Amino acid sequence: MKTDKKGRRVTRRTFVATSAAAGAAAAMSFPAPAIAQARTIKLGYVSPQTGPLAPFGESDNFTADAFRAVMRNGLKLGKQTHKIEVIVKDSQSNPNRAAEVAKELIVDDKVDLIMVANTPETTNPVATQCEIEEVPCISTNCPWQPWFIGQQGNPGDPKSWKPFDWAYHYFWGLEDVIAVFTNMWSQLDTNKVVAAAYPNDADGNAWGDKNVGFPPALAAKGFKLIDPGRYQNLTDDFTAQITAYKNAGAEIMTGVMLPPDFTTFWTQARQQGFRPKAASVGKAILFPVSVEALGAAGHNLSSEVWWTPAHPFRSSLTGQSSGELARAYSKATGKQWTQPIGFVHSLFEMAVDVLKRTADIGSNEAIRDAIASTNLDTIVGNVHWDGKGVPPFAAKNISKTPLVGGQWRHVGGGKYDLVITDNRTAPQIPVTSDMQALS
Repeated sequence: MKTDKKGRRVTRRTFVATSAAAGAAAAMSFPAPAIAQARTIKLGYVSPQTGPLAPFGESDNFTADAFRAVMRNGLKLGKQTHKIEVIVKDSQSNPNRAAEVAKELIVDDKVDLIMVANTPETTNPVATQCEIEEVPCISTNCPWQPWFIGQQGNPGDPKSWKPFDWAYHYFWGLEDVIAVFTNMWSQLDTNKVVAAAYPNDADGNAWGDKNVGFPPALAAKGFKLIDPGRYQNLTDDFTAQITAYKNAGAEIMTGVMLPPDFTTFWTQARQQGFRPKAASVGKAILFPVSVEALGAAGHNLSSEVWWTPAHPFRSSLTGQSSGELARAYSKATGKQWTQPIGFVHSLFEMAVDVLKRTADIGSNEAIRDAIASTNLDTIVGNVHWDGKGVPPFAAKNISKTPLVGGQWRHVGGGKYDLVITDNRTAPQIPVTSDMQALS
């Protein structure tokens, strides 16, 4: 603990007060500049730009550049206009690297706020680092259970779980994706035997958890889950799993897989004669490029749908509708829209809203408190940490966003379009087609 010349303890508050007094004294002796120089506000953003999770970060540079353009004249807060600097870091799809770049942003770049997105392999180590360093963090694009439970010291002991002081997350949860998947399957005539492919990572362990994951929820709905156990990410042989699914007569397939792993799995499944009537897979087939890699075999694959151009929301930052944002991305990049566009854009909406409500720019505590009191309508829906729809143990840190289900339809030329096939979990998002069985 620091002390002054008289041995008194110097806290952060007394240091700030003393510094202010010294500044006032100096102003009496020297002429003040005509215009006070507002401090630059630094925002850090971490996501996977390279590696197996790179499809999640495909739109990030577009989003960051678009935000920089909006902020080119700075952000006016009170009587001052602050320059906004955005520092983007690549996690390289590696949790250790994600923690390292988060530490760089905090220690070297001295950012005021960290934003992070795209799977627990990225969000968790960054949020944990922010919690350690007492830096405010906003996180998204990861189901809340892998995010919240995955960061606990003992994920297997609910009594030991504690809320976080500095990290806040918004997205949907496993209860939502379970409802979406089972709602889609209920539109088809199946034997309700479900093949499950869960990797040995934060997502796979959460989705396959016997207490809070798919197993108890599916059993309660009358489904039989075939789970051969955890496999290692980036495996090249799924024969053992496929054999177990065939022996059980599974007519539905589900899981949460890396994009390259699902490509390997689905190719081998078809080669070995495993052809379920429905395949609803998280993470792996969220992106057009991932489905296109399968050729015609991608037709009618289904997944959770977080955001589309048809979602009835607008940006609080630019006023763009979901459709306008998607078209702007395609025009700028020549690529088809992807789901993370909306959520990563919403992170920057959140940052501006939080800064506008921060009582003391430069105070981590003030920024953190502004995050906690957020109630903002964004391009992905309302974000409000009010505990709605979340168990009490996670209510402080989690805000839920809507989720629906959809299928990829082959539209020719190797291209696919994503249609909404079930919206019972979020009726405000329109259905555009019925569920169809795989061929």
